[in-house]
Amino acid sequence: MQLSPDSEFRQNFVRTAKWCPDGSTFLAQCENRSFQFFDTPELSYQDFPAHSEKDGERLPGRVFTQASPIVDFVWYPTASLINPASFCFLASVRECPVKLLDASDGRLRASYSIVDHRERQIAPHSMAFNLSADRLYCGFEDAIEVFDVSRPGEGTRLPTTPSKKSKDGLKGIISAVAFLPSQGSDMYAAGSLSPTTANIAMFCETQGPEPTTYVSGGPPAAVTQIHFNPARPHIMYAAYRRHAAIYSWDLRADVTEPVKIYQCGDERGRTNQKLRFDVDLSGRWLSTGDQHGNILMFDLQDAGLSAEMADDGTWKEAEEITPPLVFKAHGDAVGSVGFHPLRPVLLSASGSRHFDIGEASESSESEDSDTEIEEAAPEDVPRPRTGRIRLRCPHPVTLDASIKLWSFDSETSISQTEIKV
Repeated sequence: MQLSPDSEFRQNFVRTAKWCPDGSTFLAQCENRSFQFFDTPELSYQDFPAHSEKDGERLPGRVFTQASPIVDFVWYPTASLINPASFCFLASVRECPVKLLDASDGRLRASYSIVDHRERQIAPHSMAFNLSADRLYCGFEDAIEVFDVSRPGEGTRLPTTPSKKSKDGLKGIISAVAFLPSQGSDMYAAGSLSPTTANIAMFCETQGPEPTTYVSGGPPAAVTQIHFNPARPHIMYAAYRRHAAIYSWDLRADVTEPVKIYQCGDERGRTNQKLRFDVDLSGRWLSTGDQHGNILMFDLQDAGLSAEMADDGTWKEAEEITPPLVFKAHGDAVGSVGFHPLRPVLLSASGSRHFDIGEASESSESEDSDTEIEEAAPEDVPRPRTGRIRLRCPHPVTLDASIKLWSFDSETSISQTEIKV
């Protein structure tokens, strides 16, 4: 399989890839402002397919090109390929209303507008459905917009800070929103890009914009992702920009300090790119990638999940965990990983922008040399016509843009199916 060719954007790669809730397809958000679908019904109803040459030739089933850069997207919680009514997803596109798109043909089903004080359309940086899937929560600067899914149009704004000048509340762009996956719960977490140690807050749907508690103890860095353990909803994980660790908290204990810190290597903290992580449905495995194409697997069961009490009645300090399994998966940064919802299969996508500074430096030196020659020439001597070498802007290059499926079936060794980009 490979991405749809784009003659105007040859260095295309996948930013984020997410499984459909029924595992029948996955959706790839690409650098060239497009959504591309890869149908994999064989993973839902058959055994994991062996790698074949045809895998590198299969094109995406559908391609939906957007007018502006894509900020984020999220599947409808009950989306299924065999149920056309629920087979849809939400897309956040810059300077556009939030779009509810039909995943089969790209048809616009509904739109939800977020308008600022200048009457400009705002694209949220994070989106999440509540557990009943009847409300949509969108995070943007200093606020969360709540929409009734059945009523397109404008929503209800929940400010996360009293005012622009106030130091209270959750300041900055709300970059991550996640609901606690427990039946009967209406709690959700929100994180911001503000680089403080208390930039995650817990909210309740019935209590409005007032946070119930603040989660602190993390690094002074921007939050890029929040995720709850599916099997143990009281365990929350958070990843940060330019930081080489994933932090976890036990919401039943003291939330001012994390309980576990999963170390991902120093190299991860050197990139501004979002590197998404995921936890499998059983709540045992946490997977993420790094800047050099490695995939890291953490065994959450062996590491322990919950907070532990010391003999003196205080909570023990956070324990640093190293991954028991690390393997080379790609030749570039692994920006997204995702566990299949029904099978022991991991989806990974790689690619990033690398700028060739060498060509720009040579062009700059040539232009400086021409300038020196012209200045040294006397005024009475006719100057020869010399050609100017225009300084070229560096163009980004992708080292390895690929998508791979990894099988972790206990009966076989780790196998892969590669999707070339």
